[in-house]
Amino acid sequence: MLTLNTLQPAKGARKRKKRVGRGQGSGQGCTAGYGMNGAKARSGRKHKPYFEGGQTPLTRRIPKRGFSNRFKKECQIVNVGDIHKALNSEQEIDIAWLFDNKLIRDTSIPVKILGNGEFSKEVTIYAHGFSQSAKEKIEQANGKAEAI
Repeated sequence: MLTLNTLQPAKGARKRKKRVGRGQGSGQGCTAGYGMNGAKARSGRKHKPYFEGGQTPLTRRIPKRGFSNRFKKECQIVNVGDIHKALNSEQEIDIAWLFDNKLIRDTSIPVKILGNGEFSKEVTIYAHGFSQSAKEKIEQANGKAEAI
């Protein structure tokens, strides 16, 4: 019968800590697992992960290409055609509605509405940004495109 006083960890789940430099009988005495001589046996030994023993490292041998803009503003895009397909009888569309209908993946990232697709319903859409063509399509359908 299993009771609290008979509980034990599984066989092999608990291992003893390796005690290096504690005499020959431990199997890790003398050099404490560091081998004989050389830089790797000395105290304070340290190499960068990409160090190749004085050979020019791979990070310097390979040509660099491209550019990453550190100031890029990431935003999620939604097309008016996708909104039109997901519409039922709503009058107002906001970020929460887009998230609930799985048109965006995160409510904390700004949303921009683009003009791909057809749109013919009279609704007010709230988003962080609109393309010119999206604004025109929404306003042609007597709707409103309002920036947050």
